[in-house]
Amino acid sequence: MDAHSKPAPNRSVDFFDRQFQRQSGEGALALNGFEAIALPYLRGEVLDFGCGLGNLSFAAAKRGCTVTALDASPAAVAHIRSRAALGHASVFASEAELRHYRLTQHFDCIVAIGLLMFFDCGTAQRVLGDLKAHVRAGGVVVLNVLIEGTTFMDMFDVSGHCLYTAEAVAAQFDGWKIEQMEGSDFDAPGGTVKRFCTVVARKP
Repeated sequence: MDAHSKPAPNRSVDFFDRQFQRQSGEGALALNGFEAIALPYLRGEVLDFGCGLGNLSFAAAKRGCTVTALDASPAAVAHIRSRAALGHASVFASEAELRHYRLTQHFDCIVAIGLLMFFDCGTAQRVLGDLKAHVRAGGVVVLNVLIEGTTFMDMFDVSGHCLYTAEAVAAQFDGWKIEQMEGSDFDAPGGTVKRFCTVVARKP
């Protein structure tokens, strides 16, 4: 499936597309905490896989990176293209069904923040394998996911999701150098919790 193929209806994509429509109108451009962790490690050719509104993509471009930004949200991609055109930034956005997207080029850095948990575990594992295979030697993968212990489930599609343990996240990068790894918990509606793990791993 190519980058321009339309995704099947998906609760998670619809949830975030509505959110991005609202946020782009509000001008929400600040990096979140996970993106702030990633930014110092980014250089050269960067893939922002599941880029959302592209705030990290534009911050990386400002540091001299050339960024390929992919997301399933039409609202997010339209926002990024408009912002890139206005600012003449080296950010190139495409709409993509990321559950089935296969990379065809290699990058110095690949970022997947807040994405893989929305896939069933088999798909998440396959996609992560593809990302790891397409980062160049000496480059980094920045991965951020919700993990076990998360109790806020409203954003997940009924067709599947995947919550790793923190140990399982680290195990995905066996043989790589773990540059940074952090866990974080956030209060969520209804007395629930969002529990995240963020890892920055350098390929041998």
